[in-house]
Amino acid sequence: MTLTPGRAPDGMPALDVTPRDFPTNAGGLCQKGWTSAALLTSPERLTTPLVRDGAGVLREAGWEEALDLVARRMRRAREERGPDAVAVFGSGGLTNEKAYALGKFARVALGTSQIDYNGRFCMSSAAAAGNRAFGLDRGLPFPVTDLDASEAVVLVGANPAETMPPLMGHLDPARLIVVDPRRTATAQAALDGGGLHLQPAPGTDLALALGLLHVALVEGYVDAPERLAYRRERTTGWEEVRRCAARWWPERTERLTGVAAADLRKAAGALAGARRAHILTGRGAEQHSKGVDTVAAWIDLALALGLPGTPGSGYGCLTGQGNGQGGREHGQKADQLPGYRHITDPAARAHLARVWDVPEESLPGPGRSAWELLDALGTPDGPSALLVMGSNPAVSAPRSRRAVERLRALDLLVVADFVRSETAELADVVLPVTMWAEESGTMTSLEGRVLRRRRAQAPPPGVRTDLEVLHGLAVRLGRDGAEFPADHTEVFAELRRASEGGAADYSGVRPEALDAGEAVHWPAPRGRDGSGTPRLFLDRFAHPDGRARFLPVEHREAAELPDAAHPLYATTGRELQHYQSGAQTRRVPELAAAAPGAYVEVHPDTARRAGLADGDRARVVSRRGSVLARTRCVPTLRTDTVFLPFHYTGAGTANALTNPALDPVSRMPEFKLCAVRLEPAP
Repeated sequence: MTLTPGRAPDGMPALDVTPRDFPTNAGGLCQKGWTSAALLTSPERLTTPLVRDGAGVLREAGWEEALDLVARRMRRAREERGPDAVAVFGSGGLTNEKAYALGKFARVALGTSQIDYNGRFCMSSAAAAGNRAFGLDRGLPFPVTDLDASEAVVLVGANPAETMPPLMGHLDPARLIVVDPRRTATAQAALDGGGLHLQPAPGTDLALALGLLHVALVEGYVDAPERLAYRRERTTGWEEVRRCAARWWPERTERLTGVAAADLRKAAGALAGARRAHILTGRGAEQHSKGVDTVAAWIDLALALGLPGTPGSGYGCLTGQGNGQGGREHGQKADQLPGYRHITDPAARAHLARVWDVPEESLPGPGRSAWELLDALGTPDGPSALLVMGSNPAVSAPRSRRAVERLRALDLLVVADFVRSETAELADVVLPVTMWAEESGTMTSLEGRVLRRRRAQAPPPGVRTDLEVLHGLAVRLGRDGAEFPADHTEVFAELRRASEGGAADYSGVRPEALDAGEAVHWPAPRGRDGSGTPRLFLDRFAHPDGRARFLPVEHREAAELPDAAHPLYATTGRELQHYQSGAQTRRVPELAAAAPGAYVEVHPDTARRAGLADGDRARVVSRRGSVLARTRCVPTLRTDTVFLPFHYTGAGTANALTNPALDPVSRMPEFKLCAVRLEPAP
């Protein structure tokens, strides 16, 4: 998009947003995009550091005072309890440069293993499943424009009509098969256009995938000569997966999922009969204590039909944050080093030690995952100080009131943000930083395309970039300032060296190509054609033998199920007007007016049994807490399910209900399913 000076309806100066004609959005923006410039001039912008005084009040302070205080107390924590006494929590919304610098700051300036980020709550299950199956994780291993010609697209737990509307321009509703417990705007678009909506019970997507694969088996869809050759030449492990699917005949699948056997057969036939087809998963499939296995089941279905690595077809994951792809590649995760390297790999550690010019043995090992890190804050064995950059875990974390308790228990909480988010309100020090239009850097799209973001205007006086914050803290912690440059071009040059040879290799990404608008997809090794790799896996998968792995998985129940005291499933998600924890969008007047507060969607019969009518105030109660929300009766919802958006705070914080049960591989919490009851609010 391009920003130009303009006028607001009240005559005050404002910024006009003009979308660019770009392949992924074709010149379109959603409502959040059109209104995104409003926050740049909002009276709620932070422009001065805040320090909590002896009375517990956040007061204005100078930058030198604030940074000196943070560095002094971080040093004290490390001296008293070791380097892991200080933790870092990052964001999938940071630029590539900031994500890289934050990971380096944690491991070099602080020497801590305690770093993770909010992307652990978004794409980690799909990433783990993709790495296991293909040897490499990239959200879409093909350009988004490949979806234009797809004859069947299965969307599992994804609602792009509300969460990323420009993507709908690449999806023909008549060819959509939407898997979702709700009739979302995306599901309705599919039905209106002649597509399909499969509406399973929450937590049963894995069984549904096995049921579809069973139909493909018995109907002979997987026995087409080209599919037999694909599995023989390009995969391993098919026989064990075939035996798993054989046990999920349509009627058994229907009894568990609630999806009619006839609809299973229709969906399998549409998918298998398409010459070009795609399966795309979203948070609805991933945010479970069995999210990795669930995604693996859908990948197994894709492999059985020969989709991944076939031109015009494939499997992909829809990333959920502004830099959801790039944010997970360069070292913010507890177990990861830049270039998508694993922190326990000796070769990876040696490479980064050379780039960073530090002793290899000084690099810490893997730390706690996001929820485990938050849950350990302020405990005897956990960190006593935390730096949060670009995240709002007080709202976005599962069992959010427990997360707030742990944040309050810290000796030092430092938050870098541009508004007083719910997490910033708990902080000892708040550092005002630049917004997206006030800094330059690179982002990486869900299709692995590296994008240049140029500064459109100067930040308000008194505001610094995140890179300047990290530079200032690193110097105060005794590091040479040259190790932590504040210039994004210097950081990107180092990132290219650090990623070289890794799975996400940026070494051949030429800044001048990005400046010229050329399409560059990672991996882009040095010396290769400048476009990188738009389509992965066309010749071989990323495992050493070049083959994809079928992963045998079985359905298992969610970590908690409804019972007499909590008889309903609750699931959470996003709505059109708001984004993530809502810290930004709730401050945009147009968006706040359109979606002003918490609500709970419920079937009219379910509401009536609970003594509620449309518009009534309801209390939603789980085993961890309760939420107050307006009842919104939705006749298309399942009678055993309620839905809450997670953007709101206070008494309407949906994540006060959610279960922090973790996937054993990805450490993703089970956001998408918890048992609740519904009752009238007093």
